[in-house]
Amino acid sequence: MSTYPDLHLFINGEWRKTAHDLPVLNPATEEEIGRLPHAERRDLDDALEAAAQGFKVWSQVAPVDRANVLYKAASIMRERQEEIATAITAEHGKPLSQARLEVIRGCEFFEWDAGEATRTYGRVIPSAPGVRYIVHHQPIGTVAAFSPWNFPMSQPCRKVAGAIAAGCSIILKAAEETPAGALHIARALHDAGLPSGVLNLVFGTPSEISDHLIRHEEVRLVAFTGSTAVGRHLTTLAAQHMTPVLMELGGHAPVIVCEDTDVEAAALSGAVRKMRNAGQVCTSPTRFFVHESIFEQYTETFVRRAAETVVGNGVDAGVEMGPLANDRRIGALTDLVGDARDKGAEVMTGGSRLGDKGYFFKPTVLANVPDSARVMQEEPFGPLAIINPVASLSEAIEKANSVPYGLAAYGFTNRADYVDRMIEGIEAGNVSINTLEASLPETPFGGVKSSGYGREGGTEGLHNYMITKNVMHSLAIV
Repeated sequence: MSTYPDLHLFINGEWRKTAHDLPVLNPATEEEIGRLPHAERRDLDDALEAAAQGFKVWSQVAPVDRANVLYKAASIMRERQEEIATAITAEHGKPLSQARLEVIRGCEFFEWDAGEATRTYGRVIPSAPGVRYIVHHQPIGTVAAFSPWNFPMSQPCRKVAGAIAAGCSIILKAAEETPAGALHIARALHDAGLPSGVLNLVFGTPSEISDHLIRHEEVRLVAFTGSTAVGRHLTTLAAQHMTPVLMELGGHAPVIVCEDTDVEAAALSGAVRKMRNAGQVCTSPTRFFVHESIFEQYTETFVRRAAETVVGNGVDAGVEMGPLANDRRIGALTDLVGDARDKGAEVMTGGSRLGDKGYFFKPTVLANVPDSARVMQEEPFGPLAIINPVASLSEAIEKANSVPYGLAAYGFTNRADYVDRMIEGIEAGNVSINTLEASLPETPFGGVKSSGYGREGGTEGLHNYMITKNVMHSLAIV
């Protein structure tokens, strides 16, 4: 099995160590697996200067040539799938099978945006004779991007691919807890021939890096995936400099289960998907609103499958769910379960830490949770599901919309009128019917309300990384 990589910063095409580094831990064993160098101010200044020069070069490269670099990098990452996946499992804890799929997902983001690089069409607006009105799309400039720890490979891939496909340069601050995925992305792009300075990778104290980068005039876009609280803070910083933002923030995804659906299939699907990535997914199905006529059957099936989830070290065969990212998540989930229990919720299974080594938490299902419980409003970001009965679809939609978040939502039904009512009535950027898949490379992804601003993926995905320029050309001087 491949070893964990030696960690570096990547600035102006060169790998760099610093005097200050901190440990990276395996959350399944709590053992140190690497030392991560943390950027100092001079490293950030070097990255900004490199990105400025990189943008001058890359923005003048033909879209088809930008696409070819992305395609080649994706091919390299596919060849290195096992090496990358092993590193992700070591630093994150997710089962190796899920880590392998995440590598491929990251490659698919590269491949989709590579194609989109050649399709950022402008348009000609009808005008009077002798005059031309032309809409032009151009890369916005240097991007400061911040990616989270829950998907070490696919999340940074999404931002890097969008920026590079559009012709931008990018400074990526990836998660300090899970740095290997981003490092492998930088390696692949470097080996694919990306010019120096177009991609720069830094790690360090998040608040210091964000403050230093966002206030710099070289940065023309801030792209962030993470919590709503941090997203609001970064948006405030960016607003002080009139810098646009792309924000993919937290969720608290509802699942509406109607009385006409296949109860067993829907419950089994929900239980399996809820525990994917230990529930540490912004689109994770969490608040299940089940019609009262099928509530008992659905809950029984869901609880049975959740309790059967095989929890353990992600490198072990047959493991379905690994540990949480860190010990802070254990405390947060324990508090939410305790608060819900105190307010009358039923703990159907789980609800506590599993074992005394590694950050493992039992798959947890709460039922009949009152609206006053904190978990009804706060995203648990862990293997915790809420199942509550509802009397009607109208009630379910009302409860689905009762939180400040609107990233993903799901519905299970075979009735066309129910489908239409959910599509029209649910406040979310992504609504999925009879599936718990919320995002693909070819579909636009993003939230409403406190779940963010802007879209990644789909034909809309590169728009945030580009400016729209209107050109008015008169053939005669007027």
